[in-house]
Amino acid sequence: MEYKFTSANFEAEVINSDKPVLVDFYADWCGPCKMMMPVVDKLAETYDGKIKVGKVNSDEESDLAAKYNIMSIPSFLIFKNGELVETMTGAMPSDALAAKLDSVL
Repeated sequence: MEYKFTSANFEAEVINSDKPVLVDFYADWCGPCKMMMPVVDKLAETYDGKIKVGKVNSDEESDLAAKYNIMSIPSFLIFKNGELVETMTGAMPSDALAAKLDSVL
């Protein structure tokens, strides 16, 4: 299952999550973001129940993008126990992103 994170639910869904969380900062107009959508969808399926996977629309949630210094999209942030533990920017192969997720399990 893929979540939609917003300013209203970010603390409850990401910071207070009992599981690691992958946050995908994206925008609808972003080509590389669109290219990564099926990859993120597949990871959400693969890690269902182990890692929470969700998206933040950086245009709609500019306060979150500013808080986490998102300068380029797509940007992928991994949180564990409420702490930011990994940041990756740009399109990447599925196995590279999966390896980062495996490292927090």
